[in-house]
Amino acid sequence: MIKPESDTVKNNLKNGMVYWLTGLAGAGKTTIGRRLYHVLREEQHNTIFLDGDDLRGIMGNTCGHGINDRQKLAEAYARLCRLLSSQGFNVICATISMFHRVREWNRKHITYYTEIYIKVPMEILFQRNQKQIYSNCQQGKGQVVGVDLPFEEPVHPHIILQNDGSRPIDALVDELLFHCKREERETGFQD
Repeated sequence: MIKPESDTVKNNLKNGMVYWLTGLAGAGKTTIGRRLYHVLREEQHNTIFLDGDDLRGIMGNTCGHGINDRQKLAEAYARLCRLLSSQGFNVICATISMFHRVREWNRKHITYYTEIYIKVPMEILFQRNQKQIYSNCQQGKGQVVGVDLPFEEPVHPHIILQNDGSRPIDALVDELLFHCKREERETGFQD
């Protein structure tokens, strides 16, 4: 017979950190998030990376790209991050996450949460035109956050990372790590 886990063991399990990377499509969330994952994983093997596009596929692509469906997905991503964090995993989640409500939920319900806003000028996003998202929008195809769908820009992110393309990814990740370490000290995560 398997004995249930004792309350003492449950209480000794330290929550992991959630690094919530948000920004518009093409801002570099996935690229920066993956690089951050590889760096953190060297020291913390309990680190995982979640990407909004991959999560959408895992959830069966049952949601569209309108505001209501995007909100449902963002809420599901937040709950998944909380679950994984509560089991001791450090989670890097790269998602547009365009809703104040979701980010506020994260702050209230995820013990160790760092919100990272990857900010890029709109003209740079149009130049990058990753996945032809912005050119399709100009042709009336698709629903693009920040263009024809509202983007609730983060009001109080812990970290704002400017990614206008003038610095290499490694420099951006180094800056991000510097700020993340500060946030971890301030929240008591490193204790």
